[in-house]
Amino acid sequence: MSVQKIRKSGGAEPDEFEASVAQELLSLEVGSTDLKASLRDLYITAAKEVDCGNGRKAILIYVPYKLRKAFNKIQLRLVRELEKKFSGRHVLIIAQRTILGSSFRRSQKTKGPLPRSRTLTAVQDAILEDIVYPTEIVGKRTRVKVDGKRILKIFLDAKDQANVEPRCETFSAVYGKLTNKIVTFHFNA
Repeated sequence: MSVQKIRKSGGAEPDEFEASVAQELLSLEVGSTDLKASLRDLYITAAKEVDCGNGRKAILIYVPYKLRKAFNKIQLRLVRELEKKFSGRHVLIIAQRTILGSSFRRSQKTKGPLPRSRTLTAVQDAILEDIVYPTEIVGKRTRVKVDGKRILKIFLDAKDQANVEPRCETFSAVYGKLTNKIVTFHFNA
């Protein structure tokens, strides 16, 4: 029954952890009156558990890009309910995106350059937006240290500071695992 809440590419079978996340989504759809209508047509493509250091873990839920806006509408309630079910772990929802390499070739029928939304930089910026949602990013700075190490400073909207501040370390760890970039989060005063 929980298989209807997860659809993997190529028809692959979900692993045990992904099945448990899909089962929780299904139980939320059945049990929750305010999420029932919203969750009916939604499904996920993958779920991963990421180690954030200090014994903490985060759950990454990948959703199809086309369903991203539908998930964003209910993300606050959905994340709150899933964090209750998976106690002690932060839940992050990220859209499944495609990165096309520089060797990308168009077919004879379609002409034109590489779509900008499929480049590595655009996808990594979009992942960052997904991680911090519903907070807005108000500024970015890249600091290059003397030894050549790059640190990305992200400035978040100060109005969400009370809700987001405890999650900043998780955001940094997850973004670092996904993109191999060092990132720190700050709040605009």
